Amino acid sequence: MRHYVYGTVRDTRRSAIYAIRVRDDVVDPIEADEIAELTRDRMLARGESAADVVVVTGEDKATLRLYGAPHAVARVREAMFNAAISWTPIELE
Repeated sequence: MRHYVYGTVRDTRRSAIYAIRVRDDVVDPIEADEIAELTRDRMLARGESAADVVVVTGEDKATLRLYGAPHAVARVREAMFNAAISWTPIELE
C-alpha cells in the first residue's frame, strides 16, 4: 500500500494547485495520471472545484519527478524549492 501526502500551492487569488506526493515509491506517468484523477474525484465529491493536480514522486534529485500541466509543475517545483509547501497525509485508495 502506498502512502500519500498532499499540499496546496496558491496559483491565483481564487485557485490553488494540489500537489500529491507519493511516499516510498516511484510511479510512472500512467500511474501519476490515475493518482491525479483520484484526487480530482475526491475534490469534486467534497464539493470543491476541479483544480490542477501535480503528482510528485521520488526522494532526491536523481529520482524526483513531477507530473502535471507545465504551469502547475513549475509552481509546485518553485514552492518545494522555497520550502513553501506543507505536506499532510491523505488516503486515496
